[in-house]
Amino acid sequence: MARPAPALLDRDRLIAAAFAQLEEDGLEGLSMRRLATRVGVQAPALYWHFSDKAELLGLMAGAIYAAAYAAVPQVDDWQTWLGQFGRALRRSFAAHRDGARLCAAASPALSGEPASHAEGIAAPLVALGLDQKRALACQAVVISFTLGWESFEANGPMREFLRQMMDFDATFETGLDALVRGLA
Repeated sequence: MARPAPALLDRDRLIAAAFAQLEEDGLEGLSMRRLATRVGVQAPALYWHFSDKAELLGLMAGAIYAAAYAAVPQVDDWQTWLGQFGRALRRSFAAHRDGARLCAAASPALSGEPASHAEGIAAPLVALGLDQKRALACQAVVISFTLGWESFEANGPMREFLRQMMDFDATFETGLDALVRGLA
């Protein structure tokens, strides 16, 4: 009996399959060969969609960040936005096994001019009154804190040890609030 033809591949389907592979095998187990097997093709077929694994990881990281940006509610001031963004980003990292590690290790899968990307990234805070340079700096600080926090919390043995001493959620909130207030 002939093997059924795989469904048409596109980047979105492949990225979703890569996230499923990440959930099963972690970052170390995510490979182009395993992804190809998951979607029913030979590994070279993936290279029609991604130049290499680094590009795939960059697109996955981009999806994690995009989910965080999309989850920030409409607010009236930039400090509230930054706090909401930090919380949304933490949830987005935590929604995927090794999500923070993936984002820390991935190279951005961006095309075009950096200036246009900077404008888009800064837009929510520029709309709330910050200039672009300050908006980018504030986001970088919150991203760095949140990425570090989630990486810290995701360290299994250390997390279990520290859970006996602190409430991770409350301590994250304390740190995020202090950080955002300090940016004012």
